[in-house]
Amino acid sequence: MKKIILMVVFCLLIILPNAKAAFLLIPMDNAQREHLKAYGIAYWSLQNGIEVKWLLNYRGGSFLLPFYKDIESECQVRGVSSEVIADVQASQILSEIAQPEVNMDAVKLEKAPRIAVYSPKSKQPWDDAVTLALTYAEIPYDILYDEEMINREVFNYDWLHLHHEDFTGQYGKFYAAFHQMNWYQEEVRNNEAMAAKLGFSKVSQLKLAVAKIIQEYVVNGGFMFAMCSATDSYDICLSAEHTDICEKMFDHDPADPDAQSKLDFSQTLAFQNFQLVTNPLQYEFSNIDVTETRKVTKDQDYFSLFDFSAKWDPVPTMLCQNHTSLIKGFMGQTTAFRKDVVKSNVLILGETKSAGEVRYIHGEFGKGTWTYLGGHDPEDYQHRVGEEPTELKLFPNSPGYRLILNNVLFPAAKKKKLKT
Repeated sequence: MKKIILMVVFCLLIILPNAKAAFLLIPMDNAQREHLKAYGIAYWSLQNGIEVKWLLNYRGGSFLLPFYKDIESECQVRGVSSEVIADVQASQILSEIAQPEVNMDAVKLEKAPRIAVYSPKSKQPWDDAVTLALTYAEIPYDILYDEEMINREVFNYDWLHLHHEDFTGQYGKFYAAFHQMNWYQEEVRNNEAMAAKLGFSKVSQLKLAVAKIIQEYVVNGGFMFAMCSATDSYDICLSAEHTDICEKMFDHDPADPDAQSKLDFSQTLAFQNFQLVTNPLQYEFSNIDVTETRKVTKDQDYFSLFDFSAKWDPVPTMLCQNHTSLIKGFMGQTTAFRKDVVKSNVLILGETKSAGEVRYIHGEFGKGTWTYLGGHDPEDYQHRVGEEPTELKLFPNSPGYRLILNNVLFPAAKKKKLKT
């Protein structure tokens, strides 16, 4: 009898260590309570030197990490759903993902990317969907604006978001509706003062200089993400390098009447052959944006994410990870892009096909990449100036906000050293 008991104990000593949980799975399908904060857990783990595997197309793009009690506790504190699994289960998952006929892959995330947001220092986190997402997910970021950009501080960062900025120097074309408002007049004064301080005679010239530095940043390996008016106004700015598209109320002298014919589309990232909106009283930059011409109603406003090959196209696959392939639409100063002005080498990630609208696009430029997402706030359909900020605690599983955080995290999968 003693021998039998000893054998049982011996077997348990062998089996139990192998049965002991060795991995933490953070599911990103509908089982997840806090999708957005889950990205923060992945980022926090990378900050602490813990390797994270991003399981592309597996349960909505789940994360697999070595089991540490501290990570499990952090998940509990932040309300993030997690599953403790044994190493044999983790091996089975990775084996399933590795099958050639399965559209899944495991991507190793190695280093937390350094995050910068190009934004006026006076803006609050809720003024922009990206800073709102970063704050909610507890992912740290630094704010850079014109002075820091001209001083080339952006080259110290891996990832850059362009706040909903107007790079054309026309102050968002808010003149008609808001030029008598104190906040608008203060914005004009602040921008003109900064331009003068940095040696530029016009705000548009300063914005062009910033845009060219961002272009260089991307060429040298940076990851750039933009939403709303920062998308089309950035490309318009680059195309108008050798002409003046600003009327007198914006830069104190008339626009070049031949500006349209002088646009250089070879300098743009995403768009070509677009027509400028030259009326300074019209709240639109060009015909890139569809806001004023679209006929999509709110209840029908959705866009579909493309399904890419996880093994052959890991970058677009990462950018499209979600628990749904149908994303609720949302408007902005720039809502979506006309498909016929998108360059042929641009990768379309999401579109409203029935309306001919492109919503989410991506491309390579030099050693780096850029991504544009139309619209202002994924959980505020038609955000207006002065409205209450979005409370992300009410939308912890937002598919639209997941697209933003996919972009924040995917640079961790690639190591790049930027050249100054």
